[in-house]
Amino acid sequence: MTNTRDDADPFDHIVDAPFDTALSDRYLVYALSTITARSLPDLRDGLKPVHRRLLWAMRLLKLAPNEAYKKCARVVGDTIGKYHPHGDQSVYDAMVRLAQDFALRYPLVDGQGNFGNIDGDNAAAYRYTEARLTQATIDLMAGLDDGTVDFKPTYNGEEEEPEIFPGLFPNLLANGASGIAVGMATSIPPHNVAEVIDAATHLIDTPRAEDAELLEFVQGPDFPTGGIVVDPPALIAQAYATGRGGFRVRARWSVEDQGRGTWIAVVTEIPYGVQKGKLIEALAALVNDKKLPILADVRDESAEDIRLVIEPRSRAVDPHVLMESLFRMSELEVRVPLNMNVLGADRTPRVMSLKAVLEAWLVHQIEVLVRRAQHRVSKIDDRTELLDGYIIAFLNLDRVIEIIRTEDEPKPVMIAEFALNDRQAEAILNMRLRSLRRLEEMELKSEREKLGKERAELIALIESPARQKTRLKKDLAGLRTRYAPETSLGKRRTTVEEAAPPRDIPLDAMIEREPITVILSQKGWIRALKGHADLAGADMSKFKEGDGPAFALHAQTTDKIVVAAADGRFYTLGGDKLPGGRGFGEPVRLMVDLPGEIGIVQLLAARTDTRLLLAASDGRGFIAKVADVIAETRKGRQVVNLRPGATLIVVRPIGATDDAVATIGNNRRLLIFPLSELPEMGRGQGVQLQKFREGSLTDAKTIVLSEGLSWAMGGDSGRTRSETDLMPWRAARGAIGRSPPTGFPRDNKF
Repeated sequence: MTNTRDDADPFDHIVDAPFDTALSDRYLVYALSTITARSLPDLRDGLKPVHRRLLWAMRLLKLAPNEAYKKCARVVGDTIGKYHPHGDQSVYDAMVRLAQDFALRYPLVDGQGNFGNIDGDNAAAYRYTEARLTQATIDLMAGLDDGTVDFKPTYNGEEEEPEIFPGLFPNLLANGASGIAVGMATSIPPHNVAEVIDAATHLIDTPRAEDAELLEFVQGPDFPTGGIVVDPPALIAQAYATGRGGFRVRARWSVEDQGRGTWIAVVTEIPYGVQKGKLIEALAALVNDKKLPILADVRDESAEDIRLVIEPRSRAVDPHVLMESLFRMSELEVRVPLNMNVLGADRTPRVMSLKAVLEAWLVHQIEVLVRRAQHRVSKIDDRTELLDGYIIAFLNLDRVIEIIRTEDEPKPVMIAEFALNDRQAEAILNMRLRSLRRLEEMELKSEREKLGKERAELIALIESPARQKTRLKKDLAGLRTRYAPETSLGKRRTTVEEAAPPRDIPLDAMIEREPITVILSQKGWIRALKGHADLAGADMSKFKEGDGPAFALHAQTTDKIVVAAADGRFYTLGGDKLPGGRGFGEPVRLMVDLPGEIGIVQLLAARTDTRLLLAASDGRGFIAKVADVIAETRKGRQVVNLRPGATLIVVRPIGATDDAVATIGNNRRLLIFPLSELPEMGRGQGVQLQKFREGSLTDAKTIVLSEGLSWAMGGDSGRTRSETDLMPWRAARGAIGRSPPTGFPRDNKF
């Protein structure tokens, strides 16, 4: 018994092929299908297949703008049943987006019912919603019945669908597109139709125009949700010239005076693609988490229009500082990408500039114009052929009637006698009796004459590229009147204006300002007590066994705390990042890269308008601005370059009225010299403050020379002693000095 085809061994048909080759071949087919038939829009009508099939199904359902709505379930059913055999939910989602006036600049579907909102709520199910086409879609489909485009069989061969929509509406740029294919993506923001038409018209007149010239007409994207594009003109021009780039889009806001110096900021337009509900949640989180202390509250008072109310913490807050902070920390400012990757007429994807897109679109529209004219000429020729037959019949009416009445087969007799063709003879035989009136003959001759003139004009149009351009400009001008800037639909919604240079956001805006007391122990444990505690109080005595106080100071959470190390390196800690004061704190060496063998010389709160006196044990030093010693990283900043064997021993703020420097060494020599003799440096060894034959510097400070020098007397008395006449110790910088006044501390410290 031989095997038939039905019971043949299936393994006989298996092809032996390398796995990687088989996989790559099949994946390539999938990738090309995704690129050309799913994710990328066609340059000519700006539509993906699912959108084109949806709108075609609605057209066949006669859902014109002046007709009644039909259930979306009916549209989705026809679409997936006849043209697009995919999931009903994905098709309905595509349809919903075409109807959302906050998603499409010029909606292609007129929806009735719940089609979602800008808050991010979903549309109702398709059994509840209804839809019909908009005028923009009618403009996009104009010419489908005029032989302007080719039709192809549907997936099952039972129906036909257009390969492309021929209408003049520039949908690709007007409504934009976005999609992710395999290995490539597209992202085109919406634009203003009137501006696109003006640019296209200019390109017809000036084919060699550069992209920069076109930007005199196309200002930039025109989003359905408005907003402000804040990029500089050079970046916008570069994006359109290359087809790649992006646009920074900000919310539109204004300040409303609430009286008595108080104010609120009101946001009336939010960036394109941002869901208002999620935006409100993000802004509320900033308030709750105290990430932006100058922001007090956010309220949504939106009704038909958007109205987000932003309240500052106090009337002293600068509105621009508050909004600049929110632009950086929330989706009140977003970046909308530009990637004009589209399918051309040859179905090949490529990234194109604005000029290239308009040029290819104009080529398509010229082709549509010529095909429409050729189609009309063929229709005129068909009608003229019949009219010629009718006119012959009227000229020989009696004989025609006689032939019809007497002949059994009148058609061949008429063809032979009057030199008619089969189609003309058949038309004469099908004439109604009422058409035999005299008036009809005159109308036939008049119609024949009009068609002859129209045909001559069409032939001239087909043969003349100049006439084609003139006709296209006329048609574009007619379309522009419907979407002119004076109309509610055509009015530009997005403003294009370059933002002011970014300003530095004050630290107070990001950190809630609260008083703290910073304590650093002898072994390097740091903590911050809330409030300004008594620096000699009980809280100062809480240290681990064997440890004790080293530094304590009053500061604010917004302050930068500067740690100066003996090796001349400075480290910076955020006042808001310090551990709380409930325990012993944390080792400062875990917060910065400070080696364990290096001691800490000073702890102070950075005041950017302050200067510091820096001095090393070898007697060298200089003046440094606090702003120059603040470090940005854990590694700190090397400020004092020490000579071998020397250490940094003095880091002291300089008073606003100080005019002299006092130094003393372990050789018990005191020197006073003018502060002006010290250089101000950002980094270095400095200059010699005091010269030592033997010994080293022990202390230095700045003073007001006229007020003299004071020092504490020993013991617990708390008394001080002063020396007002300092002239005996007054000398030039770098001198040896002389013995200090009687009673000066034996430890040689001021």
